[in-house]
Amino acid sequence: MTRVPPPTKKDYQRRLDDIAGLFTEIVDRAQDQIRERCPYRTAEDRCSAKFGCANRRPAEVDGEAGLCAHDGTFDFQSAWDSRPGSYDKAKRRIGEVRRQAADRRAEAATDPAETLFDRADERGLKLASSCGRLASCHECIVQVDEGRAALSPPTEAEEFLPEGYRLACQAEVLDADARIAFEPLIRTPRILEASDRRSLPLNPRTSYRGDEVWRDGKRIDDDRGGLYGLAVDLGTTTVVAELVDLETGEAVAVASFENPQRFGGSDVMHRISYDGGPFNGELRKAVVNALKRELEDLCQRFKIHRRQLYEIVVAGNSTMRDLLFGLDVQPIGQTPYKSTTELEFLDGSRDSTAVETLARRLGIGANPRCLVQGLPLVASHVGADAAASLLALDLSPDAEKVSMLVDIGTNTEIVLAGRGRMLVASCPAGPAFEGGLVDYGMAAYDGAIERVGAGSEGSFAWRTIGGRPPVGICGSGLIDLLALLRRQGRMDEIGRLLERGRNTMVTVAPVEGITLSARDISHLAQAKAASQAGQLILLRRFGIAAGDIDRLYLAGGFANRIDITNAVDIGLLAPVPADRVVKAGNTALQGAREALLDQRRRGDLEKLVRRAEHVELEREADFFDIFVEGCQFKPMPAAAGGADA
Repeated sequence: MTRVPPPTKKDYQRRLDDIAGLFTEIVDRAQDQIRERCPYRTAEDRCSAKFGCANRRPAEVDGEAGLCAHDGTFDFQSAWDSRPGSYDKAKRRIGEVRRQAADRRAEAATDPAETLFDRADERGLKLASSCGRLASCHECIVQVDEGRAALSPPTEAEEFLPEGYRLACQAEVLDADARIAFEPLIRTPRILEASDRRSLPLNPRTSYRGDEVWRDGKRIDDDRGGLYGLAVDLGTTTVVAELVDLETGEAVAVASFENPQRFGGSDVMHRISYDGGPFNGELRKAVVNALKRELEDLCQRFKIHRRQLYEIVVAGNSTMRDLLFGLDVQPIGQTPYKSTTELEFLDGSRDSTAVETLARRLGIGANPRCLVQGLPLVASHVGADAAASLLALDLSPDAEKVSMLVDIGTNTEIVLAGRGRMLVASCPAGPAFEGGLVDYGMAAYDGAIERVGAGSEGSFAWRTIGGRPPVGICGSGLIDLLALLRRQGRMDEIGRLLERGRNTMVTVAPVEGITLSARDISHLAQAKAASQAGQLILLRRFGIAAGDIDRLYLAGGFANRIDITNAVDIGLLAPVPADRVVKAGNTALQGAREALLDQRRRGDLEKLVRRAEHVELEREADFFDIFVEGCQFKPMPAAAGGADA
């Protein structure tokens, strides 16, 4: 009889690992089932729970169980948290919501007040709400442009909103005859896709092995019939998302919406300040909910189950990216203006400024193992969007020719690369060219004047987006208008209007009352000056003149629509010969897409951003002089004032 040797420590460990693996699989499958369907939801979609739930709707017939209104893919893990503090907090919140709902039902029974949500319904204006209009989701935010006095005072649920913004479900109409003009914070702008859809070798981080899904050398799921990823350009003004098939590399759909964080300010510094106040987390909640809704809509329209989504790659400036991931953004708003991830990278406590977490931890419905990755930052306010653009354009300090990237926006990023160097800078241009601070300024929506030319007898000829009646002027139209006023001698170099004895306003569209005021011009001058200062200082540091640039790339939706000659004439762009200027489209989205489809590109990007030399514009001894000079509406000097050693 053969004697069986006693098990060794290695044998024991292997058996323990096998058992642990079995339990892990059981737990994973149980959690998957939990997320697939609420255990209290019956086969008839009735709610059998004996406690309050925001997803339960009243029954049509007395005595019947309430209807479950949820889509059935909610992550219930947090609801089953065993920590007493969390349980007590949830219990109190449920009780509060139930009391508020009861109070509203009682009020409605006696005096059914009309709300802005009701008016939106009448207009066919779609507003978001996942709480059943109970004011707990904070998704139905609207900006009230006219008629605020005809509305009820803000409620306690609206404390987080500044003046001029309301929750549509809370704002009751007190005067039925009053004109009340309002618009949702989430609108759909004109989509700008990447102009260069070059083919790439497919090497996604998540892929199939047979009928299993693997990532980073580990099996993470069974085949669910599809493998998808999402590339996101998270801008201060606009968010663009592209749904990508990870098996083929093909884009399924591209969608965009206005960043709903506008109630916290139109630029990053105001949003940093807002997030540091008593309503910390509201900005994150707003953009997560909007992104979640957009993803749900895409999946529904293209018949893709959200559990087939395994990766999300996000490109955004430092503030937008960190707000999404719930990081403290206060360090970005004060010297040395760096993200917490960059500070930790510099002190050696982390090996990258990239961030990563599970989608379910952010509250985004996807596969339970879907990862959300924020691309690495370049430096300070030059964030992950600029890093993604480096990928999309193959900008490198090793190139023989010199290329400049200018991504004009609320925060303008500038990159100058080639001949062994790569300089980067950010310019706090502000929102004047993107719909903020200008009375009739607006983003690129239907009805925005996007082109302005000379009309008869001193009037203006214009063209709007979508051919709609004009409601405002977007950035490209403002550039045309400023250049035309200078060319016609109706505005001098310092922005002073010379209109027949009046110097305060010009009328662009008389019937609609659209004007440009002296105050508007002042805001535009400062925005232009910030971008001009960044370009001139980087050229000087590099030791070249504008004519030495071999290729000028203009990135972003705003830059893609501008008239190059007009932009050069007013000093917004360096005087580079027109045949060297390339409108590159949405390079941030393209770079995020490339990082999604080829994991080697992510490694390349990590190496590339570490070679960037960050130029802090405000530390230049003559920065203020350059900025003041840049406020004038005239072409930039061809030379940048000499070379820095």
